[in-house]
Amino acid sequence: MGLFDAVTGRHKVKGPAPDRLFAITTAAVTLQASYEIGPGGAAAIVFQPLATSEFEATLRDMEDVVRATAADSGTQVNTQDDAYGYRWMILRAPGIEDLAVGINAVSSSIEAAGHGERLLCAVFSFADAQKRAVYFIYNYKRGSWYPFVPLGGGAGGATQRSTERELQLKAQLGDELPLEPELERWFPLWGIPI
Repeated sequence: MGLFDAVTGRHKVKGPAPDRLFAITTAAVTLQASYEIGPGGAAAIVFQPLATSEFEATLRDMEDVVRATAADSGTQVNTQDDAYGYRWMILRAPGIEDLAVGINAVSSSIEAAGHGERLLCAVFSFADAQKRAVYFIYNYKRGSWYPFVPLGGGAGGATQRSTERELQLKAQLGDELPLEPELERWFPLWGIPI
């Protein structure tokens, strides 16, 4: 933090970093082995589409590349828009590594086209031993992860979360994932389609 940052009360935000994104693959091993939380077989990247032909062409090209490479690993790809105007590119695959590679390919394509500011987050689904949803969200603007545990399974209209469980996960994975230190930045995502 520089002098100007200290005087104004601002601090620099971490940018996206592929090594931070791929940390989910090693964290998944710990989650499964030590805490009985297994990958849910799905991940999504969330971004705000731009209504230009150049941006739409970038997305089409990116989807084609992801679909072509996904065929080798058995990854399925689809997209959907939500009520807030964000697009979800959803990947489904049995391996967390394949999901991380696919999500990284999408984000890299968007960034290479000069639209990195449109990226919101990546979401990886997990489930605990009781089949309750546990999500890990990667915030591209902050370059950090945080857990999100909705109550009621997480689908549809669930609007309550288990802050206690999220804090437990923070304590359990603090050495595995670059976690967001500011808890007020652990934004809930309701109606996650994975």
